[in-house]
Amino acid sequence: MSQTSNTPTIIYVTNPMCAWCYGFTAVVRRLAALWRGRLQVQVRLGNLQAYATEPLQREERERIATNWHWVQQRTHLPFDFRFFLQKRYVFATEPACRALLCMRLLKPVLTLEVLRAMHSAFFADGQDITDTAVLVRIAGIFGVSENLFLALFESEEVMQQLDEEFEFIANLGATNFPSVYLQTRHGAQLISKGFCQLDELEQRLLAHL
Repeated sequence: MSQTSNTPTIIYVTNPMCAWCYGFTAVVRRLAALWRGRLQVQVRLGNLQAYATEPLQREERERIATNWHWVQQRTHLPFDFRFFLQKRYVFATEPACRALLCMRLLKPVLTLEVLRAMHSAFFADGQDITDTAVLVRIAGIFGVSENLFLALFESEEVMQQLDEEFEFIANLGATNFPSVYLQTRHGAQLISKGFCQLDELEQRLLAHL
């Protein structure tokens, strides 16, 4: 069944380094599969400490570690907690967001799969997705050459587009990641704020259609 202009569209507001988004991307992927041909999913990026410059302090590491434990308990997904042995890690999400934006431009139909791969690389495999070399390798999994990826990744146009996307999401009022909005004739309508399971997401979606 082909998608048409009348196909409902949801906006999935996320961030590649957001732990609850790691759990929720699996839910959105299942929703997209179940509703294939009846629903379009737009992946949009929210600013989660995008431009941080200082290493995580002890209190911040403890807060994030607690959050990861909560997500693991709720979703049963794997986490590599050796991340917290790093003492000078700068938790800046802009490079990962910019990389996902590049992949969305180059391989739009694979955006959710790229996001899943980035989540898995960071949370489960302990890879540093603030590192350009790691991002290049992930792009390569999806058939994008290093030269093509870097040309886009390092362009002023993409950097500006990412800033504009952050601003768009802020203006949308999305303060929690993940969030899901339904695109309507009257604008984007919030249908889910924070993590929820598939059945609850489907119920909320159906209630707004």
